[in-house]
Amino acid sequence: MSIPPPGQLVDVGGHRLHLRCGGDGTPAVVFDAALGASSLSWSLVQPAVARVTRACSYDRAGFGWSDAGPMPRTAGRIAGELHQLLQRGGVAPPYVLVGHSFGGLVMRLFAARHPGDVAGLILIEPAIAEAWARPGREQQALIARGVRLCGYGASAARHGLAAIVSALARAGATGVARLLASAVSRGGLRREDEGILAPIWKLPPEARATLGHMWTQPKFFEALGSQIATICESAEEILRATPDGPGDVPLTVISSAHAHEPRLRADSTLARQSSRGRHVLASDSGHWVPLDAPQAVIDAIVAMVSAVR
Repeated sequence: MSIPPPGQLVDVGGHRLHLRCGGDGTPAVVFDAALGASSLSWSLVQPAVARVTRACSYDRAGFGWSDAGPMPRTAGRIAGELHQLLQRGGVAPPYVLVGHSFGGLVMRLFAARHPGDVAGLILIEPAIAEAWARPGREQQALIARGVRLCGYGASAARHGLAAIVSALARAGATGVARLLASAVSRGGLRREDEGILAPIWKLPPEARATLGHMWTQPKFFEALGSQIATICESAEEILRATPDGPGDVPLTVISSAHAHEPRLRADSTLARQSSRGRHVLASDSGHWVPLDAPQAVIDAIVAMVSAVR
């Protein structure tokens, strides 16, 4: 990647993952982002947390500054790589794990596999394992669509077209960029599909160029496509690993106050499965709570760190 990594690249067994830490103290807070997101998605949260304790974000294989990794990109494989990354990167437990959306699956698996390393768990609109393990027709169509679009994206990246779309978007020509992206995807790209990739306009200016460059890499679309293709397997991994829920680990589940009823019900149920769980609603936020309402996330993390101490 032409932009130097802000953190360190750590070998986790044949490929390197990017780890960015700041601050001092214990417990360390570790972030994992949404389905198509990276360490940059924590740009509005991590600096504030780093003023309280050690705060670490990372890029999953294929994302950001990380190398491509072995396939398939299931939550179980990703959780295993994260454990290796923290060990080899010198981030000592205990951890407060923070996972957004798909990252919630990864962090739940991590906590189930390494309970002695985990001091607390914060899940932000986490992917609902029960729903994705047994997808209905609409969800199956979404999976097929996501995999297909990622295939188009990887092809466009290999031929340089993704770089053109990214440059147009960064220059403010979003309409032209959207038309070209639609052409590349053979008319398959919808406005709502952009939400998979994080609302770039809410990130600090210095993060936007990096993120735009990331979206020109074949490795990104290949990794994202694999995560989508194996989402049902990832959800099944969660249900097998946590048949009785998260147990007694301190747990905070954050939902958008404007979320649909099934989401609110699922998040409330998940929070109640922990004997030390609570459900928090973030006002003035959509699904991208770390970017829409970063203070709500910061407050939840600081509260949990204080309770752990």
